[in-house]
Amino acid sequence: MKLRSTNKRPVENPKLEMTPMIDVVFQLLIFFVVTLKQEDILAHLDVSRPAPVPKARQEEQVQDLLQITVYNERALGGQGVSVQGRQVSFRTLESHLSRLASYSRNLSIIIKCTGDSYHANLVKVLDLCAKVKLKNISVFSM
Repeated sequence: MKLRSTNKRPVENPKLEMTPMIDVVFQLLIFFVVTLKQEDILAHLDVSRPAPVPKARQEEQVQDLLQITVYNERALGGQGVSVQGRQVSFRTLESHLSRLASYSRNLSIIIKCTGDSYHANLVKVLDLCAKVKLKNISVFSM
């Protein structure tokens, strides 16, 4: 008996499709980036901190931040300026700023202006700061 010959199909080399694999990898990457919690990593870091600076003499200690408020003197009375919540005159403010500037020129000054304060008072305070050469100044309105 004669065997029939079967149709031989050409043998194809199997190919691995890369497009779906790349899609899955990018989806996994996005998932891990979005769900990563930075505070967990930062909480477990061992940080070396510098030793504290020895205490300076009391007369050398200067506050790092000075708050000056400019307001409408007609509404609240006084000169229209307060330092750290205490109403002062411009002359007192000038002597206070010059004394602080003699300790440190890097003093940070925050000038708060109320909505009804006079522009001239703000300009006077800025002029006093410039006169004693204090340059680290922030101004904002309340």
